[in-house]
Amino acid sequence: MTKTKLYTLALIRSNSNILLGMKKRGFGVGRWNGFGGKVHSNETVLEAAKRELHEESGLMVNELQEAGTLRFEFIGETEIMEVHVFTTNKFEGTPTESEEMRPQWFPISEVPFDDMWPDDILWFPFLLKGQKFSGYFKFKGHSEILDYTLEPEC
Repeated sequence: MTKTKLYTLALIRSNSNILLGMKKRGFGVGRWNGFGGKVHSNETVLEAAKRELHEESGLMVNELQEAGTLRFEFIGETEIMEVHVFTTNKFEGTPTESEEMRPQWFPISEVPFDDMWPDDILWFPFLLKGQKFSGYFKFKGHSEILDYTLEPEC
């Protein structure tokens, strides 16, 4: 039986730049990504997004805008990852390296898609346009997308 586990992903924008973090350990190691992780049982998805962002980048945010929802299935795994994606351009602090992530600003025109999850290049355009989205990605391993759906939300 497949169960769904909640996750968060926060992407910070400043002018024409986006903040990504190089994952230093665990799931997704060696890839640039937004900041996020598991939602604990005693917190909301939004609280988890703010906590994970602070833990991984040192940044504090008061508000995050919901950008979209992505569901990931990995062949052979019993869990569907439901990832709630958030974005903001209002933050406090300076991005600081943590045990898990090394933050770096990138010009939006130079997002390093070759060193990110393969699905990112598909849904990032929605995020960058400010268009809410929802998607489902079925992976074989961590690099091969077998199937996907992706659409804007009204």
